[in-house]
Amino acid sequence: MNDFCPIAEYFGKASAVRVLNGGEEKVFGRESAVFAEIADAIGEMLSEARQMPAFGVSIDKLTREEMKKGLWVEFDYEKTMDCWNMPFDSLLIAVKAEYRGLNVVRKTDGKYQGRCFYVDLGNKDMSLFSERVARAIS
Repeated sequence: MNDFCPIAEYFGKASAVRVLNGGEEKVFGRESAVFAEIADAIGEMLSEARQMPAFGVSIDKLTREEMKKGLWVEFDYEKTMDCWNMPFDSLLIAVKAEYRGLNVVRKTDGKYQGRCFYVDLGNKDMSLFSERVARAIS
């Protein structure tokens, strides 16, 4: 398929990574060791993953409520990016160790809205990624 757009290739292109843990936010620029650790960890997690058709839709108000709980990682971009005609200014992921796939929520025009990307982790779960993110921000 010529128009396939691998969302996994976009995480390392971010200008910053934002980590939310229980509603508390920390931001790490592209030049930081934490950014490098998180980008490396997501690359490893997605190395054998399969991107699937997106059926999930994000609703800004509900997403913001959920972000107050648990661990989240958001990749921010300096300019609007586009993958499969789905523009985004940032990509948000809920980090739950037991998850075997992830919805990648798009933020556009200041809102978490519209269709999400979905990535199936195959035989993996998010446990190692979760551990590495927690360790990186501690």
